[in-house]
Amino acid sequence: MRRFRDTDHDVMVASARERRPAGVLEPFKAYLNARFTETSGQVSGSRLFLEVRERGYRGSRQVVRKHLAALRAGTAEPIRADIPSPWKITSWIMRPREALTDSQNEPLLEVRLACPDITRACDLARCFADLVRSQRGFLLHDWIRQAEQDAPKPMSGFAGFLRRDLDAVTAGLALPWSSGVVEGHVNRVKTLKRAMYGRASFDLLRTRILIKP
Repeated sequence: MRRFRDTDHDVMVASARERRPAGVLEPFKAYLNARFTETSGQVSGSRLFLEVRERGYRGSRQVVRKHLAALRAGTAEPIRADIPSPWKITSWIMRPREALTDSQNEPLLEVRLACPDITRACDLARCFADLVRSQRGFLLHDWIRQAEQDAPKPMSGFAGFLRRDLDAVTAGLALPWSSGVVEGHVNRVKTLKRAMYGRASFDLLRTRILIKP
């Protein structure tokens, strides 16, 4: 509510237009633009409509003709690149390199080339994931030093957080033991407690905790 109150009306309208979902013709604009270029504009709207119809277009003929008219007038909006979401980029970075397909490697490479910060974050994140998977705790100090020197701010902050408890984190990355079993039991007890809240006595809860495998 505060944002709507304090933001200028023109800014809100422009923002809404930017977030407007792509139209039904959007996936086919690249093809239409290519056909317009290769024919030097000497192609009819009806012909283009039939061609994109064969490729899955389900909109009206008028929309295709309107886009063709904009191309001839030079007023057509440029096609926006299909930018992957932050969640998708993160999933590509954290996945082992050998597990990525070509259709995932190519857009990740494009993102890395477009943004140096993502490139550096990607390299450091993959290095840290390798430390965790291979239990190479002896390399953690060097990783923290590199991250604090030239990593993007969120990752350098994460490195500083690790440094504050360096001995424990190093042990977690080097030793075969962990608190995972204990955390699992704690989660099970909390689940039982929430499921029985207000429904049964403490004696029954204690019995379920002790006998449930």
